[in-house]
Amino acid sequence: LCFFLYSILNQNETNKPASKLDEELQADWQNDLLFVKAKAIEEKKPILMYFTGSNWCSACIRLNKEIFSKPFFIDYANEHLVLMKVDFPLGVQQKESLINQNNQLYDDYEIASLPTVIVLDSDREIYREAGYGRGTPKDYVAFLKSLFPEKM
Repeated sequence: LCFFLYSILNQNETNKPASKLDEELQADWQNDLLFVKAKAIEEKKPILMYFTGSNWCSACIRLNKEIFSKPFFIDYANEHLVLMKVDFPLGVQQKESLINQNNQLYDDYEIASLPTVIVLDSDREIYREAGYGRGTPKDYVAFLKSLFPEKM
């Protein structure tokens, strides 16, 4: 009984953010195209669309770990971009509408491999497409800024 209670309590703690600071350091990734497009128009920001296999693609996992989860990128992205994750996870249940949307985006943008990052305007016109090259969050932000210096 004690082990069972400990497991339940420990499981609940595992699902909580470690601190308020952890909550604040999360990038605002969305997955609904209509919401993302409306937000981009309202906030007059470009869209960073991230095509990923979040739980099986080793380069995607590295990109998330080394760039997208770092405070320098998160601070920049939350202020200057609308983030959209187009995820193709293995063994994870997704709504059929999300699967259909993601497959359509994959086809529309002729994605050849994962990860692929596309920066778009609110009309979904491509500024630039990129994969993942090694670098720092500062390098990645400098690359993003170089795409549209008049806006950032």
